[in-house]
Amino acid sequence: MAKTKKEKKVFVLDTSVILFEHNSILNFDEHDIGIPITVLEELDNFKKGNDTKNFEAREFIRLIDKLAKDQMLHKWNPLNGKSKGNFKVLMDTGGNGILDANKVFNEHKADHRILNSALLLEKEERDRKVILVSKDINLRLKAKALGLQAEDYTTGKVQNVSSLYAGKTVIDEVDPDVIDLLYEKGYCPPEDLLGSTTGLTKNHYYILRSGKKSVLAFYNSANGMVEHVEKRSVYGIKPRNAEQAFAIHAVTKPEIKLVTMQGVAGTGKTLIALAAALEQKRDYKQIYLARPIVPLSNKDIGYLPGDIKSKLNPYMEPLWDNLKFIQNQYSENDKEYSKITEMVTNEKLVITPLAYIRGRSLSNICFIVDEAQNLTPHEVKTIITRAGENTKIIFTGDIFQIDTPYLDSQSNGLSYLIDRIKDHELYAHVTLEKGERSELANLANDLL
Repeated sequence: MAKTKKEKKVFVLDTSVILFEHNSILNFDEHDIGIPITVLEELDNFKKGNDTKNFEAREFIRLIDKLAKDQMLHKWNPLNGKSKGNFKVLMDTGGNGILDANKVFNEHKADHRILNSALLLEKEERDRKVILVSKDINLRLKAKALGLQAEDYTTGKVQNVSSLYAGKTVIDEVDPDVIDLLYEKGYCPPEDLLGSTTGLTKNHYYILRSGKKSVLAFYNSANGMVEHVEKRSVYGIKPRNAEQAFAIHAVTKPEIKLVTMQGVAGTGKTLIALAAALEQKRDYKQIYLARPIVPLSNKDIGYLPGDIKSKLNPYMEPLWDNLKFIQNQYSENDKEYSKITEMVTNEKLVITPLAYIRGRSLSNICFIVDEAQNLTPHEVKTIITRAGENTKIIFTGDIFQIDTPYLDSQSNGLSYLIDRIKDHELYAHVTLEKGERSELANLANDLL
């Protein structure tokens, strides 16, 4: 039987896709790519600056220049590789029997010109399927309202976040002798617990139960043993549940260089990460606590009053609150209290916007990235590739609380990292489930 020839489609990329990943143009196999001329105009506005979107804009412009060589961009040009399709820049002129999105939506804007480019291409390519690809949900809805097929950019997207790696397993009806052995010796062979060593995930956590007996455990891939996890306090902060004990264990274990913590508000992610880092202050030159700046109401921080420090304070305040909470576990006369003040003064402990550490090499540093769900997969990769010798990186966040318009629970950098890097000897993950902030906060998480 003759093999059916695969239908060659044309994908039209909008600006949000390129700012998400500048190499996106190369990820559509043998299909052709259309780039609306309005996208090039928007990228020109994004090319200056130190944020990731500025880097992506610059890299895409360089990539297109390299691919184009001496050819004209309004005609189809080949992409890299024999298995790739072609690309060209699309015009956005409406009329001649084609729907004009500017008129339909009664407003002239860049998104509507992008829609017009796709509509014009659809008329030119009658025999092929034309699909608009956008990270902007509303733009996809507008496209579908005009009868134009539209979809999200799904490369690197986690398919099912409900089955995302949780980092722990609860095992009931464990042999009580195994639990006793873990308390007495501190370790046991995994065969005693699970009957086999196959299928074990590196640096995985366990809650083991047998009637009223229970123990917290950890599979140490370095020595091949299941080890007892003690509920230890760090810098005055005591774990209130098993998951917090696991998180403290992961952050304070030197062999684990990369830790992720995922959980809803009030589960103690940032507090545990910071307290555990402070406990190891002698092991690192500096402790960095950073978070991405997500502008309020989609307005840039330039709208806020005051100098740059004043503009950034509202974003950094939650991090300072966690530090003050840890400090207040001690009286003002205790050395631990004054040590925190001294660390901040001497910049051994630095709380800063994430953009301020871009481009740096992070050596001998414990680096905590808060609100990591607001990062793209490329941003997460960029941060990790900055790690030098004796550096530990901790990402915390809630994958269901996205504050940026072009990310969701499946495409954000934290979900991507958890999904891609699980089962590695340098990595551990903990999902924090129980809210410990207050009964009122738990009520809001459960019922609102």
